[in-house]
Amino acid sequence: MGTGELKVPRGTFDVLPEDALKRRELQRRTWAVLGRGGYRPFESPAFEDTELFERGVGESTDIVRKEMFTFEDQGGRSLTLRPEGTAPVCRAYVEHGMHKLPQPVKLWYWGPFFRHERAQAGRYRQFSQIGCEALGSDEPSLDAESVLLLAELLEAAGVRGATLKIASLGTREGREAYLEELRGYLHDHEADLSQDVRDRIASNPLRAFDAGHEGTRTVMAGAPRLLDRLAPEDAEHFAEVRALLDDAGLAYVVDPTLVRGLDYYTRTVFEFESDKLGAQSGVGGGGRYDGLVEELGGPRTPGVGWAAGIERILLASETRWPAAPRPVFVAIDDGGNRREAFRLVTLLREAGVRSEMEQAGRSLKGQMKHASRAEARAVAIVGQEMHWRDMDTGEQRPVTGIQEAVRIAVGLAT
Repeated sequence: MGTGELKVPRGTFDVLPEDALKRRELQRRTWAVLGRGGYRPFESPAFEDTELFERGVGESTDIVRKEMFTFEDQGGRSLTLRPEGTAPVCRAYVEHGMHKLPQPVKLWYWGPFFRHERAQAGRYRQFSQIGCEALGSDEPSLDAESVLLLAELLEAAGVRGATLKIASLGTREGREAYLEELRGYLHDHEADLSQDVRDRIASNPLRAFDAGHEGTRTVMAGAPRLLDRLAPEDAEHFAEVRALLDDAGLAYVVDPTLVRGLDYYTRTVFEFESDKLGAQSGVGGGGRYDGLVEELGGPRTPGVGWAAGIERILLASETRWPAAPRPVFVAIDDGGNRREAFRLVTLLREAGVRSEMEQAGRSLKGQMKHASRAEARAVAIVGQEMHWRDMDTGEQRPVTGIQEAVRIAVGLAT
C-alpha cells in the first residue's frame, strides 16, 4: 500500500464550501427558470446497464468507444457510470409508461456524470450537468422553447454574450441520400483524413465535421452540406423554429457544420458557446431525438432537450454570487456558562439566525479575532454578564439575557 499523499483522482475535484454555495444558488435559479416552463425534477441512477448507452448513444460515438467507465458487478452484469442524461430519461419514459401521461412529458435533472475525457479547464471525468427534456411532441414550438429556456438559464446564471449556433440534421430517413453523398466525398479524399474519421465513414460520416485534424478540416471545408439537402418537411420544421426564435428576439448563427457528438440527434441541433472557455467553448446544447425512445423499445415518441455543464456555466459566469449570511458568534468570557452559551446559539438557530459558538478553547481575544475572520456581524459575549458587540461599529453594550440577545439578532436578520 502506498504511503504518498492522497489526492482526488485525475479529472475529478472537491467542491469546497465557497463553490458549493454558488452551485446551490445556480440550482435554485434552475428550479425557477425550468419550473416556470412546466418542467418537473427527475433523477436517474448514477449507473445503468451498459446496453442502454450502446443502443441509445451509439456504438460509433466517442463516448461509447473511448470514454465510458464500464465495470462488471458481482452478478456478472455490465454496468456503466452514466456519461449523459437523455438515454436514462428515455429509458425511464418507457419503463414507467410515461406515454400514457398527458404529452409532452417535461423533465429536468441535475447531477454527476462520468466520461474518461482528457482533463482540461471546465472539462472533468466526473462532471455535473443540468439537463432538460420534453418527450411526446414534434412541434417546432417545443424546439424553440427548449432553446429559449437554456438561453434564459444562462442569462440568470450570469453568462453574458454567449453565441447560439443552430442547424438541422433532418430525419434519419430524410438524410440517407445525403449521407451516401457525403460518404462518397470522404472516400474521394480519404488519404487526407484522420484515421479516426476514415474508420467511421461507413457508420457515422457526419462526425467528420467535428474533427480537429488539420487535413480533415481542410477536406470538410469543401464537403456538401446537409442543410442544403434537407427534405421539404425538415426544411419547413427548421424554418418554423427559426421564426419562433426571431419572434422571441433571440439572436443565433446558422452553422451548417454543427452536428453534435451523439448519434440520436434528428432535426434541430443547437449549442451555446462562450469565448470565456477557450478552445472548448461549448457551455450547453442539445437538440431533437425523435427516434431514441423507439430505439430503446418504446413507442414512437419524438423528443427534444439539452444539457449544460455546471462547472462550465460557473467558469463563464460574470455574476456576483450571493454569499452566505453573516453569522452571529457566541463567545464565552471568563466565568461564562458554556451551557448558557449553547442554549443561546440553539435559540438563535431556531429563530432562523446563522450562528456559531466558541468550540476551540480560545481566549476571548482569540475568539474576537476568529469572529472577525468569519465576518460575523455581531458577537454575543457570555460571561458573568452578557454583552452584545456590533462588529461593524465596534459598539458594545450589555443585554439583560438570552431572550433580548435573540430579539436583537432577529432584528439584524430582518
